[in-house]
Amino acid sequence: MNPAPRNLRIDTLRGVSILLVLLHHFNIAYVLRDTAVARAFGWDAIHAVVRNGNYGVTMFFVISGYLITSNARRRWGYLSAIDARTFYVSRIARILPCLLLLLVLINGLAAAGVPIFSNHAPLGAPVSFWLVNFASLTFWMNVLIGSYGWVNYALGVLWSLSVEEVFYLSFPLLCIALRRDGQLLVFWAFVVAVGPLYRAIHSGDEGGFLYAYFACFDGIAIGCCTALLADRPLWRAVTMRTTQWLTVAGMTILYLAWPIAQSHVFGVTGIALGTAVLLIDAHASGASGSARLLAPLRWSGKLSYELYLFHLVVLGGLRTLYPPSTTHGNEKLLLLGVYLVLSAAVSTLIARSYATPLDRFVKRKWLRASARVPDGARL
Repeated sequence: MNPAPRNLRIDTLRGVSILLVLLHHFNIAYVLRDTAVARAFGWDAIHAVVRNGNYGVTMFFVISGYLITSNARRRWGYLSAIDARTFYVSRIARILPCLLLLLVLINGLAAAGVPIFSNHAPLGAPVSFWLVNFASLTFWMNVLIGSYGWVNYALGVLWSLSVEEVFYLSFPLLCIALRRDGQLLVFWAFVVAVGPLYRAIHSGDEGGFLYAYFACFDGIAIGCCTALLADRPLWRAVTMRTTQWLTVAGMTILYLAWPIAQSHVFGVTGIALGTAVLLIDAHASGASGSARLLAPLRWSGKLSYELYLFHLVVLGGLRTLYPPSTTHGNEKLLLLGVYLVLSAAVSTLIARSYATPLDRFVKRKWLRASARVPDGARL
């Protein structure tokens, strides 16, 4: 099967999602309150932009579900015909090389005595590296964080990878068992309904409403449903330009108006549904791109996995060299630029010289030529 061309609109959406995460994590380390930007636009406005980075993860969950489902349909024709072995090997080829490299880096930096990369005990209960590594490799880092707090600065990002991979562990088996698109839609609609209910029940527990499996599965399920519905004539009306602008406006208001701790019950669902509408438009537009001005976002979207995994390694290094307690004013803006550029450079290097070659090697070695994964399916 010939590789599917990259959808530039989807890459732009991915770029937006990863940028929100990067800005959020930088502001946690170096609060931007005393910078020239905050004085010019007001701290409340800047804080509204940088405080809700978790919504960027919600967007990525939806995009991930859409791409996994749409590419599976493209490859096998019907989801019921999915080859589980091919699916799992493809996921391993894409996910595992970067994950192993991240663990080697963090374990090495901790062993070298760099404090920020060592394990911590924010809730008073120490956790060994053996347990952190095991949780990372078996995809329950979100459970560990919910129980012990943010035990390792740079490995905390693996909570979302844990959510994704546990969801996809059942994906091919579910497609084979339920067989029909209609039955899959009913099942995923149930998962979507469970999400806000679970978040409401766990409103007083950040580990429950932000990081738990059932608090996040609804975003991925919305993406899966979007892939099944995007070709249906009824849903093409969603691609009207007015609808798209209204969707962007609604998502922007929801993102800026409340911190996620106050809007997590239905706010996550709202951001996820808005992302689904934009994906339907991207689906209808095919591989066509958008303005050249958005090229950096599209490029970031192509590197979103590497950026997500390794940006805290860069930020942890900057925090070690330039402690937040001694960094003030516009020095933070300079460091923000350095952080974004270094994160991009590190991610590009890892993707081109390590992750992509290993991804191709594993697929060449373990998959039949007819079952190779299209480039557009890589997440």
